[in-house]
Amino acid sequence: MSEYLIFQLVAAIGAMGEFGGHDRRGSLGLPGRSAVIGTLGAALGRRRDQDFADLDALGVAIASFGRTAHLRDYHTVQTVPTAAVKSPQSRPQALREAAAKDRLNTVLTSRDYRTDCVFGVAVWGGDLPALAAALRQPVFQVFLGRKSCPLAAPFDPQEVTAENPAQAMSYLRLPPWIGARRMTEIVADENTDLGAPARLETRHDRAIDREQWHFAQGRYAVAHPDISAGEVPS
Repeated sequence: MSEYLIFQLVAAIGAMGEFGGHDRRGSLGLPGRSAVIGTLGAALGRRRDQDFADLDALGVAIASFGRTAHLRDYHTVQTVPTAAVKSPQSRPQALREAAAKDRLNTVLTSRDYRTDCVFGVAVWGGDLPALAAALRQPVFQVFLGRKSCPLAAPFDPQEVTAENPAQAMSYLRLPPWIGARRMTEIVADENTDLGAPARLETRHDRAIDREQWHFAQGRYAVAHPDISAGEVPS
C-alpha cells in the first residue's frame, strides 16, 4: 500500500497538450503529465521561471471518466507580409500601414477542445499535505488548458492509501451532476502498476523549458482497469 494525493479536474471544455502550431492547435483526450505539474505549480504560486524540480520528481497518473467529445473553434487572424511594412514599432502600427496599402492577409485558424471533461489525478512521492493545502486555496487561477476553459468544480484533494494509482482514484468524490463515474482510461509514468494490463505510448510531455514551451519525449503506461469513482474497495 502507498500514499497518494488524488484530486479532480472537471470542466465543460478543456484543451490538453499536443503540438501548438500557428494555424491549428489540437487537443488530446486527457491532460498530460506536464499539465498536472503546471496545475500544481499554479496552485503553489510558482511562475514558469522558478524551480519545479520537486514537482518534476512526483509520480503522476491521470484518468478519464466517461467520454469527451471533440469541439473545434475557428478564428480569422490578420497577418502582415514582411515586405509590406518595414521595421514596425508594434503590431497595431504594422496592421494600419499594411491596411493603408491594401496588403493585409487573412488566415483561417482553428482551436480544438474536448467537451464534458471529467478527469482524476493521483500524485505520489512528494510533500502531499502541502500540495493538498495548495489545491484547496490555489494562489493562481487554474484553467483546463486555456483561459477559455475554467474549472467547473473545486479540486477536492484527498490523501488516501491504496495499492496503486487507479485504485486510489476510486476514492474520488465527483460532483453530483456527473453521471459518468466509470474510469475509461488511465495514463501514468512508465513502469507504474495500474492494476490492469497496460500498453506503452510515447508523448511529448516532459517539460524541459517552461518559458520557451520546449518538451521532451516521455514513455507512459496506458490501461483500462475496472474502477469507478465512489466505489471504494472493501
